[in-house]
Amino acid sequence: VQLQASGGGLVQPGGSLRLSCAASETIRSINIMGWYRQAPGKQRELVAFITRSGVTNYADSVKGRSTISRDIAKNVVYLQMNSLKPEDTAVYYCKATTVLGDVWGQGTQVTVSS
Repeated sequence: VQLQASGGGLVQPGGSLRLSCAASETIRSINIMGWYRQAPGKQRELVAFITRSGVTNYADSVKGRSTISRDIAKNVVYLQMNSLKPEDTAVYYCKATTVLGDVWGQGTQVTVSS
């Protein structure tokens, strides 16, 4: 599977963005689809994930402000982020955890600044 992330950009504090991760094949059988982020000088961290059965989980830093969802028919996983803060600035990556291992997409830059 190949992953293509998109939807990043420059947004003011308090704004919203929706990131998309398009998979090259069905996501129906992928165990976990996740969003990660990496800010300059920091380690990559988990933001949110959704399991094959639809269970979701979020990092404390984004809980209540973000929603991960998927469109199985379109093979796309979304990350809706609201009430964005400057500390959300990072490169966001999507990852698929498959039976053959992890697959990463390229990152999409999110910059939160006034």
